[in-house]
Amino acid sequence: MSLLEKMHTLIILFAVILGLLLGQVCIIEINAHYFIVPFLLLMLYGLFLNVPLKDLKKAFINIRFAGASIAINFIWTPILAWGLGFIFLSEHPALWIGFIMLMVTPCTDWYLVFTGIAKGNLPLSTAILSVNLVLQVLLLPIYLLIFVGVMEAVEASVLVEGILLVIVLPFISANITRKLFYKANKQKLLEERILPFFCAGQIFFLNLAILSMFASQGRYLIENINIVFILLFPILLFFLINFILGRIVSHISNFSYEDSASLSLTTLARNSPLALAIAVTAFPDQPLIALALVIGPLIELPLLGLVSQVLLRIRAMTQVKQCSKD
Repeated sequence: MSLLEKMHTLIILFAVILGLLLGQVCIIEINAHYFIVPFLLLMLYGLFLNVPLKDLKKAFINIRFAGASIAINFIWTPILAWGLGFIFLSEHPALWIGFIMLMVTPCTDWYLVFTGIAKGNLPLSTAILSVNLVLQVLLLPIYLLIFVGVMEAVEASVLVEGILLVIVLPFISANITRKLFYKANKQKLLEERILPFFCAGQIFFLNLAILSMFASQGRYLIENINIVFILLFPILLFFLINFILGRIVSHISNFSYEDSASLSLTTLARNSPLALAIAVTAFPDQPLIALALVIGPLIELPLLGLVSQVLLRIRAMTQVKQCSKD
C-alpha cells in the first residue's frame, strides 16, 4: 500500500478544505465549476485504461464466487440502498439520490488495496474487477431511471446525456488507446509508462475535481454541513448488513478465508468517483447529491480499513482453531 493510498482519506479532506477556502474568492467561485467534469473525465479515462477487458473471462472460472459477488452487488445492494434511503433519507431526496448512486456502484480500484491488507485472494479480486466495471456501466443508467425516475428528480434525456459524456466517452477512449498501443507494438510503453501514470493520477484528478466542486459550491455546502451526520448512520448500516451477508454467503458456499475476504471487500467498497461524475452532469442544480458522493469516501475508507483488520482477526482465530484440531 503506497503512501498516497494510505493518505487517501486525508487527501480528500484536504481537497475539501482547500476548495472551501478558494471558494471564498469570488472569481474562483464563479469559474470553478467549469473544471469539475474535465478532471473527472481524466480520472475515469485512467480508471478504464487500467482495467483490461481481457480479464473478464477469468472472473467466471470461480463460478460460485462470481455468482455470489454479482448477486450481492447488482441485485441485493440496490434494493438495500433504496430501503435504507427510504427509512433514513426520505425527507432529504437529494441525499437519498446521492446515497443510492454511491451504493449501486461497486469499487474498481482501492478495494484491491484493502484486499491485500486483509490477505484475501488478490488475483480473484482483480479478475472480478472487470465484471464490476462492465456491469455498473451497463446497469447504473437503469438503476437511475428506475429509482431517480420514480422520484421525478431529472428528465431521462438529461440523465442519458450525462452518462454518455462521463462514462461512454472515457470508456471507449480508453479501449481505443489500448488497441492502438497494442497494434503499434508499444505494449511495453503502455504498461510501463502510460498505465502507471494514470493509475497514480486517478487520485490526483479526483481530488482536483472535488476541490473544484467545493470551490464552486462552498458557501452553499457550508450551510448544509449537517448532512455528514444524516448520512453517517445509513452508510454504517450498509457496511454492517453487507458484511454480515458476505460472511453468511461465504459460509454457505464453503469459501476459503481468502475468497471470503475478497467477497466481503468487493461487496463493501463503492465507486464514488464514477457516481460523482454522473451526479455533476445530470444534477448540476442539486449540489447536495454530489456532496453526498464526496462525503461517502470520507466515511467509507476508514471503515474499509477497520473491516480489513476485522478480517485479519477472523483469519488469526481460524488458524488457531485449525492448529488446535491438528
